[in-house]
Amino acid sequence: YRDFMDWTMPWYGAGDTPEKLLAGRSFGAYACYLRDGDRVFEPYWTDGRGTEAGANSYHLLDLTVYGRQETWEDSPPDWPQLYRP
Repeated sequence: YRDFMDWTMPWYGAGDTPEKLLAGRSFGAYACYLRDGDRVFEPYWTDGRGTEAGANSYHLLDLTVYGRQETWEDSPPDWPQLYRP
């Protein structure tokens, strides 16, 4: 893809180690890496609620009248609620 787009900036990959980098993390986690010479650091990673900024569907639901209808929301009693057995 880099060649197709004719990008000249350097690209780095995890190679054969993604299992080690992702061990114990949920699907959809964001991780940031910092390379300093031959050393690589992971100064930040997040998952769950921390990734909402990258999924605009949550933001769009927040703009609607009834919101996400999640259990933590404080909705008036007459508003539609999710069915919870």
